[in-house]
Amino acid sequence: MRRSRMAVAAVVSGAALSLLGSGVAAAGTGPAQTPQQRSANEAAGAAGTEAGNPLSSVATAAGVCADASQIGTTEYIYQGTEKIASVKQFYSAKCDENYGYVWVWKSFLDKKINFDLTVGVWSYKRNALVGRRDVFGTHSQEFWGNAAKTADECTSGDGTMSIPNDPEPLHTRTSQRC
Repeated sequence: MRRSRMAVAAVVSGAALSLLGSGVAAAGTGPAQTPQQRSANEAAGAAGTEAGNPLSSVATAAGVCADASQIGTTEYIYQGTEKIASVKQFYSAKCDENYGYVWVWKSFLDKKINFDLTVGVWSYKRNALVGRRDVFGTHSQEFWGNAAKTADECTSGDGTMSIPNDPEPLHTRTSQRC
């Protein structure tokens, strides 16, 4: 059921983007940070945020360019019916790179469960996860993928959590950007 809703959303999204003209929906393009976003990121300093702060200490350690801003949708990882993480894709015009981003919700972290996490950018051209970063046995909240040189490809942000005693990894992908 979720997959079919995602497919319908992708078709509708793709149709809407095609009406905007070519180039508007390119994976490596998107709106620059607004003055409000830039101000919020600067105010957060080295702290991570649910919205994704490219100035955070985790982003800096991952090599994320400071001008990175979100492109595409925010999607969610669910454990049963509970939202436990959000997944996004970011683009830096300055560095011409894409980044995957996962923010694990406090309500899940409060359960004190360590998990494995994979984050990156899904390339539809390569049929592969690019800029992949794997973290094992973690209890952290903020995760950035490595830089993905995929600005000229159709891409999505991609996140997977593997939780002990869950039969399958929990996974989602953001909207496709072409």
